[in-house]
Amino acid sequence: MYIVIDGIDGSGKSTVIKAWADFFVNQNKKVFDLKNYWQKKHCHPNPGELDDYDVVVSAEPTTVWAGASIRQEMILNGKNYTPTSMADAYALDRMVLLKRLILPLRSKNKIILQDRSVSTSICYQPLQTNSNLKMDDIAAIEGNTYALNNAPEHLVIADVNANEAINRLSGRVEKQDLAIFEKKNFLEKAAHTFKSPDYQKYFTERGTQIHLLDCNEKIDIMKQRGIELLQSII
Repeated sequence: MYIVIDGIDGSGKSTVIKAWADFFVNQNKKVFDLKNYWQKKHCHPNPGELDDYDVVVSAEPTTVWAGASIRQEMILNGKNYTPTSMADAYALDRMVLLKRLILPLRSKNKIILQDRSVSTSICYQPLQTNSNLKMDDIAAIEGNTYALNNAPEHLVIADVNANEAINRLSGRVEKQDLAIFEKKNFLEKAAHTFKSPDYQKYFTERGTQIHLLDCNEKIDIMKQRGIELLQSII
């Protein structure tokens, strides 16, 4: 089962996915965190290295190969990359992750929990400043088409008010790279897009079930709601 969680910056995605991983650990499942592996090894593992694990936690963009270029160069303040070049870079990173790991792991019946995917690109990238790209343009990029053709079984939208998201982001010292993704006006537009039928059709038409998770509450309540949703899915 492939479950993606998405939502605006500050929506609580990372908190929920951590709660999911902890839930599986408490169920005596073996959980593999790709982000930890990337940080230590600076590459993707081979799928066979994960054979003994039941659950794999993933994220986009990755922090290796094309993903490292995105995180270490393209999204830094003051960098002037076009919306098209940004979209292409995310799509390439995504396709490598899918081909290298996600699809082989799905074929082995692993549970995959992923923070962001093509779902982010289709929402965010048409909203970028000076972007003439439409959702259809983003979906048509090779890596994104590949991702949509291998869409997750479940897409969870972490729904939060933009004001609450801004409050959470203001406390993140380390989160100072891509400022546009944290501006209130941008977050309001993105939050609306995530819930719009025009956006959701890219996934529902491919068999993905979409779930709206209220993430406006305090952390403990948000975690509990996330775990209850996960239990209903699995």
